[in-house]
Amino acid sequence: MKQVRFIHLHLHTQFSLLDGAIRLDELFQKAREYGMPALAVTDHGSMFGTIEFYQHALRNGIKPIIGCEVYVAPGSRHDKTHKGISEASSHLILLAQDFTGYQNLMKLVTAGYLEGFYYRPRVDKELLRKHHEGLIALSACLQGEVPHCLIGDQPEKAMEAAEELKSIFPDRRFFLELQENHIPEQKKVNAGLRKIARALSLPLVATNDCHYLRREDAFAHEVLLCIQTGKTLRNPERMKFSTDEF
Repeated sequence: MKQVRFIHLHLHTQFSLLDGAIRLDELFQKAREYGMPALAVTDHGSMFGTIEFYQHALRNGIKPIIGCEVYVAPGSRHDKTHKGISEASSHLILLAQDFTGYQNLMKLVTAGYLEGFYYRPRVDKELLRKHHEGLIALSACLQGEVPHCLIGDQPEKAMEAAEELKSIFPDRRFFLELQENHIPEQKKVNAGLRKIARALSLPLVATNDCHYLRREDAFAHEVLLCIQTGKTLRNPERMKFSTDEF
């Protein structure tokens, strides 16, 4: 089969515990069907599945890209006074360019658990500046700092956040992440990200924030989220994704 040019760079496996529903055997079988030359893993806040992902990739002749969707504290990782999960952190995708980046990614994830844990394992901008070498950063989903500011009608604050991340990851190692998931807020964010990209000469990248492998898996993923949050499917207040595009 002819290789496709698109490569998933934002993907959650079964090791995004009670959130990712993608099993590695099925993932690499599907990637081979599509002729994908490479594939990234970006589990939430952890690298639990890194070795198994790497081994599966090699067995299937696919280049593994090791990454993580880290949680970034709004200030210091040591500050644990925020009132809820949404206030305590934002999301950021990190991908290892080389072995130095892989080592720095391990340092960041470890510090997130040992130093910054509050609701979730968190890093902060201080740690990112210290361990940025060899890493590529993507602005993440709607829970990323830049997209979140755009949703909140704070374009100046979004611009400042993007400029700061550009300074932490220089040499075009910070990408603004466009997604198409049929969420109304995402269209607004995409438009804002394109404006920021032009203003700051930042590169754009298209991702899909995969949490399950096939569209028909969306319901099973919804059940998984219920288990994670201790809710039932009958509960209208339960956490759920608003589309089946993930």
